[in-house]
Amino acid sequence: MTGTGVNAAVEWLASVAPDPDACRWEWERNPRGIALLPAGRRWDVLILPGELGYPTLDVLTRLIDRPGPVLSDFGDARMGFFVPPGTVARWVGTGVRGAGQGTWIVVPHPGRAAVGGVRWLIPPDGSGTLTDATLLELAMHEAAAGSRE
Repeated sequence: MTGTGVNAAVEWLASVAPDPDACRWEWERNPRGIALLPAGRRWDVLILPGELGYPTLDVLTRLIDRPGPVLSDFGDARMGFFVPPGTVARWVGTGVRGAGQGTWIVVPHPGRAAVGGVRWLIPPDGSGTLTDATLLELAMHEAAAGSRE
């Protein structure tokens, strides 16, 4: 990602923080390069187990050029797909956790390599691109069906 893209991504992510300047400061000063951000404002996060998340991401990237941002935790046990706000409140699928209104998530700086913990598989581009929840659900079904074959 270019410097301009990283700056746009930083601004987009930091815009949800109660104090965007403090968020940027945390990213710069924290040796892990992470900040805690509230979900539910510009995006929700659907959290899939890694064994479903990776095949789902493979399906998504075959369907669309660029899905929304995707996080992975240390050890790749879980993946977080950024979806439109309000998705978590309407989600009825099982086995998927959600971070929506009233929850917070650990978010790494979008332009740096991970130092452990959480890392970007697909960093935000700063434009506000999110993964459509219906498309994500279809990709999950296809990924799950493919794992049973």
